[in-house]
Amino acid sequence: EVQLVESGGGLVQPGGSLRLSCVASGFSFDDYGMAWVRQVPGKGLEWIASINWAGNITFYAESKKDQFTISRDNDKNLLHLQMNHLKSEDTAMYYCTLGINFWGQGTQVTISS
Repeated sequence: EVQLVESGGGLVQPGGSLRLSCVASGFSFDDYGMAWVRQVPGKGLEWIASINWAGNITFYAESKKDQFTISRDNDKNLLHLQMNHLKSEDTAMYYCTLGINFWGQGTQVTISS
């Protein structure tokens, strides 16, 4: 059974940083690309970043490419999202995903002073 469990969210002041993590199990993690998406209540899903199986190819939403960094540790089945210079509009529930069918429960990120 595929399981994705996110962590690392929280309340941060504008300009701060957070590092999200996602631990994966139930599949061969190092065979698959992974992604982070986010959702604001009342709004649609927003794709943030993707990374290939090896971790050497990454893609970002244009608005986030200089602010967020996606990475992975295949030895530990971990996916990360380093988020810097956070803004109020980054407030959302963040999910790691395997394709379009497998999601974690999400981790809430709230940016507020």
